[in-house]
Amino acid sequence: MSDRPHWPSDGRDWPNRATSRFVRAGGIDWHVQVAGQGPVLLLLHGTAAATHSWRDLLPLLSPHATVVAPDLPGHGFTALPADIGLTLPGMARLVDALLTTLGLTPDVAVGHSAGAAVALRMALDGRIAPRAVVSLNGALTPLGEEHAAFFTRAARMLVGLPFVPRLFAWRAADRAVAERLLRDTGSRIDARGVDLYARLFRRAGHLSGALRMMANWDLKPLLRDLPRLASDLLLVVGGNDRTIPPEKAQRVAAIAPHARIERLPGLGHLAHEERPDLVAAILLRLLQREMAET
Repeated sequence: MSDRPHWPSDGRDWPNRATSRFVRAGGIDWHVQVAGQGPVLLLLHGTAAATHSWRDLLPLLSPHATVVAPDLPGHGFTALPADIGLTLPGMARLVDALLTTLGLTPDVAVGHSAGAAVALRMALDGRIAPRAVVSLNGALTPLGEEHAAFFTRAARMLVGLPFVPRLFAWRAADRAVAERLLRDTGSRIDARGVDLYARLFRRAGHLSGALRMMANWDLKPLLRDLPRLASDLLLVVGGNDRTIPPEKAQRVAAIAPHARIERLPGLGHLAHEERPDLVAAILLRLLQREMAET
């Protein structure tokens, strides 16, 4: 059996499967979900997740917008690129290639965790020009701050050991391990969500993509460039996020123009999976306001 998630088996009952398509863009094969019509909302998931992260949000948004949600490179059912494609600028370039192939231009770009960094890098590099970028518990500052270089070196070392992703996948084969990992984010998601994460975590290829992404990540240039962001920036912060400390959003808001913070008390890192109704309401209000200003 392949180390990569396998669509005929792993994707047999994938959330919003009817909206899924497979596209060749930027030299890799993508899994992307496209639904609805109207202004374009781009949804970018976080590290080690996939399109299932939007399973309950996409149906709430698609009656009002064209929703585009890819599996990021190396994640889910999208192929693993060379390491250059797993850097932040490289991933921004690849997502841009996908959007070009689809012929879609985002009016609002939404990113969860690391996906927020990708959306911002795309906007800063001029690959997209959204009216607004939304960061859902965005991972926008270096992990561990003063220890960031150590974490990056450690991730590179782990990636260099071929048994490491298999070891992680073997550990995650126990559903209770996946459930505990998700609970440690400060979120409580439904059993369906836990099962889907566990399904991906059992695949060493999916975990290898996440590890290699971490090993090639550098957020310092993003923070350096944020003061020239032209788009509005909405930082949605879960008050119970144990992965990204909520106070990090204040640092980002202080350096990014046109930024504001919206807090979701009691919700964790996976707030959009805990309360998709609340997050959908925030996004639709923002979209309506931004489109009315054109």
